[in-house]
Amino acid sequence: MIMRLLSVLLFVAAARAEIRPMTLKSIVEMAMAQNPDLALARLDERKAAENVRAARDPFAPKVFVGSGLAYSSGFPMSMEGSAPSIVEARAIASLFNRPQRIQIEKSRQDQQTAKISTEERRESVAYRAAALYVEAGRIAEAAKTVSRQIANFELLLNNATILVEEGREVPLEQKRARLKLAQAKQRLQRLEFDRESAETDLALLVGLAPTDRVHPLEPERSVPAVIDSEADAVTNALRNSRELQRLDSQLKAKALELRSHDAARLPTFDLIAQYGRFARFNNYDKFFNRFAANNAQIGMSFRIPLVPSLASRAQKDIASADIVALRTQVTSARGRIAVGARRAWQFVAQQQLSAEVAKLDLEVARDQVSQLLALYEEGRAPFRQLEEARLQESEKWMALFDARYALDRARLDLLRETGNVLALLR
Repeated sequence: MIMRLLSVLLFVAAARAEIRPMTLKSIVEMAMAQNPDLALARLDERKAAENVRAARDPFAPKVFVGSGLAYSSGFPMSMEGSAPSIVEARAIASLFNRPQRIQIEKSRQDQQTAKISTEERRESVAYRAAALYVEAGRIAEAAKTVSRQIANFELLLNNATILVEEGREVPLEQKRARLKLAQAKQRLQRLEFDRESAETDLALLVGLAPTDRVHPLEPERSVPAVIDSEADAVTNALRNSRELQRLDSQLKAKALELRSHDAARLPTFDLIAQYGRFARFNNYDKFFNRFAANNAQIGMSFRIPLVPSLASRAQKDIASADIVALRTQVTSARGRIAVGARRAWQFVAQQQLSAEVAKLDLEVARDQVSQLLALYEEGRAPFRQLEEARLQESEKWMALFDARYALDRARLDLLRETGNVLALLR
């Protein structure tokens, strides 16, 4: 009963699954809009913007209205620092607060850091989308080639069976042909599984359901080469690096935090206004020469810190240490990014040569098939030799697909290192 229920559920899930043919551009655009990781990055950016508003709060006037209603017996004492009153109102706003002003600047710099982190995440998502797209396309083309191989193996098996039955071939050849056919079917099954995995990963990347699949509409699309030299690769990598931009933004924020601790020695000024409605049952007319029901005052309070707190000095030392650590990270990142760009460029050059070799190897195999076909038609070459040559040609096609895929991945890695993935794909 349980197995039957599971079978029904799997059938329903498969029936609801949807295969969506999409171009690379549409995949990248959908990922930019619906990718879960990008959605989280945008939330962090939004929180950083709200932190700027929170930092500006002390300079915005705040008005409090309430009551200090109480009955007085004897001298009218204060209620939480204010005279007893029926209604009281209080307004306060900072006029001069240098540490808080610097904190606002730091919050804005943190917001800029969040924006850079979002752009960094966008580049990463675009790279993953392109890599999965190229992989799914390569698998699709490889599956077509293996399907043609299976047809050739079936023909070879039929021919071997006839020859064995006629006594012109040993049974080992029939078993060998059957083995090659089984191996080809096994390879096709593995390719179909890998293709489904890649297309499902693409669907998850663009925010679709896990039962959906994204099918590339341009499986043979190659990644263009946009970097002309190794020096250009290093220059672009250092100029476009989101990591360096993020570290630089964090460094500026820490410098502002350090300035904020230094500014803590400056005085702060606040504008204060208050109003109170007094009542006679608080004995004001008994202890004061004159009673007034409505009372208001406006003024300014200031505070001058004479001795900085231990916590402030400790936080300043921590900020200084963080600045040193960030500068070390910047130096390390610049060296690593330059080396990564240089190696990515060199790897692209290697894969270009490998793709050219695979292409030439295929051309040789195709010429060999053409020659054997002419000889076979003249009765000067056996059918088995021709089929073996065709199988070799299929293998060369597979090698060319793998070489082109490796070249596309190498170019994608170079684009990622130089920060040009999103600009190129969109």
